[in-house]
Parts: sequence; structure tokens; C-alpha cells
Amino acid sequence: MRANFVYDVIHRPLVTEKATLLSSKGIYVFEVDKKATKKSIANAVEKIFNTMVEKVSVLNSKSKVKFFKGTKGFCKSTRKAFVRLQKGCQIDVSRGVK
Repeated sequence: MRANFVYDVIHRPLVTEKATLLSSKGIYVFEVDKKATKKSIANAVEKIFNTMVEKVSVLNSKSKVKFFKGTKGFCKSTRKAFVRLQKGCQIDVSRGVK
């Protein structure tokens, strides 16, 4: 495994109102690589944050067509990972991801 492989899988944590509410339940949300598997996401989170992952769920968001001043454009497609940690584990999302 490459040294920066974990940072290739996890792009950034998503800090939104809904993600903050989920973090109180032990579920954290990350934007991940489009080709990342659940197992590689779990391994990356365990190595970056030194914690134990219980479950990983993945959501693919398709790109959308948007119009701005009559010009057609697209929003990018993303892949989100919802990572549930084992009981007693938690993450400080403000550190660990470059």
C-alpha cells in the first residue's frame, strides 16, 4: 500500500448541518474517490484517524444540469461515504485530512 493511498481515497470530510447531527450518533460523512470500495474507505479512515470502523455506506450523486445567465453548465458528480464507528470511538474531523 502506498504511503499516500489513504489520502487518495478520502478527499475531505463534509461538514454540513446534517453531517454534524449524524456525528453525534457516531456517523461521519466524507467525500471519497469515485472508484473507492467500502473496504478501502474503512481502511483509510482507520489509518488516518486511528479508530475502528463498524460499517460504511456509500452514496453516488449524479451531476446535474444548471443554467446561469442562459449558459448551460453542470454540477460535478460526487461520491459520499457514511462511516459508522464502533461504540466509544469518535473522530475530530478538523485534523488528519490534508
